[in-house]
Amino acid sequence: MYFKGALSHSDAVSAVELFEQGLSAKSVARALDLASTSVQMLYQRWQVRGTGALVTRERKQYDLETKLLIVRRHLQGASGRVLAKEYDLPSPGTVTNWAKIYRRDGEDGLRPKKRGRRPVTRENPVPESEVEQLRRENERLRAEVAYLGKLRALRSQQRR
Repeated sequence: MYFKGALSHSDAVSAVELFEQGLSAKSVARALDLASTSVQMLYQRWQVRGTGALVTRERKQYDLETKLLIVRRHLQGASGRVLAKEYDLPSPGTVTNWAKIYRRDGEDGLRPKKRGRRPVTRENPVPESEVEQLRRENERLRAEVAYLGKLRALRSQQRR
């Protein structure tokens, strides 16, 4: 049996219609021949946002204090679904992920991180003295001589 990975918009609309009829995520995935994990994630979003689960949302940044408040309430027993609805989070999985990060890394794990590549720092190298340049060249030449010696030894063994 072949399952589609990501949900198209029409698949998501069909799935939400079936959710509203009372079907579970598993039965909808089987009925529409879709990947159960994608349908399950849509189902969780649908439980929180209703038909608004079909609307793509702009990615929102949450400050550290809000994240900590949500995670602490979750650790005290509040469900992820209730917290997601109360704080208008994309899905209950967001609360679970934050809680997992908080348990692993503490408050620092929830701090906002810089995105993208780190800038390349090009430091102006201090000009080496002539003695340092000669030492570096001497090391390189010694390594080259050792390499060529090993190469000659290998070639002489192959000829035998």
